[in-house]
Amino acid sequence: MEVLNSFSQIEIESPVDKIIRQIRDLISSGHLNPGDRLPSERQMCERLGVGRTHLRDAIKKLEFYGILKTLPQSGTVVAGMGLPALEGLITDMLSLHNNDFKSLVETRVLLETQSAMLAAKNRTEEDLVELQKALDAHVVKASQGVDAVEEDLLFHIKIADAGKNSVLKSLLMIIAPDIMAFFKKHDVCGDGLTEVAIEQHRTILEHIRNRDHEKAGAALAEHLSNIVEFVNSPDFAQWTKSKNGKA
Repeated sequence: MEVLNSFSQIEIESPVDKIIRQIRDLISSGHLNPGDRLPSERQMCERLGVGRTHLRDAIKKLEFYGILKTLPQSGTVVAGMGLPALEGLITDMLSLHNNDFKSLVETRVLLETQSAMLAAKNRTEEDLVELQKALDAHVVKASQGVDAVEEDLLFHIKIADAGKNSVLKSLLMIIAPDIMAFFKKHDVCGDGLTEVAIEQHRTILEHIRNRDHEKAGAALAEHLSNIVEFVNSPDFAQWTKSKNGKA
């Protein structure tokens, strides 16, 4: 049994991760430079031998991290990100160990709490309009009974926009997408919690509208309390051990 416990579970790289690595390698080698446009979806899917869903997921993830950007009438282009930062960022987001996930969640709570407080202090009327649009989009998607992770995330990004701190926003955009994808995959925010999340979003927005930074921060922390409870639960500890081949 001791020998068996010495083995670790083999992680099979997903098509999305493979696409991300290929794009990283092309940028690192200089075959793709800032401002260069990617080939069309059809061309890339044919060349890579993948479906459009995998390609779009990879591009969307790289957009979240600021590595690619999609421009009207121009398609998807490479953003002007420095290569050292690019390589470190992609390496981190592809190879984060499971036992680091708790720390990642704790960092997200700290950043988002501060983000909400800054939003309450610095928001403009235009920010309130954008936050309401994001909230309305989340409500519509959820009412259709379909996945609304993107709409949920957009609301949090709009809070960061309203805070007027570009560094904090960048950090959140690095951390939040992978956390939300994990909880979606493992159904942490399951039945009934979407409605709760929407009500909590409404409360956060109201405090931001009223410029009450303390209540906005507290409401954001409360909103994320369920994921904090999960990463501190025996279920998560057992899952982590099994993923690392220790169970």
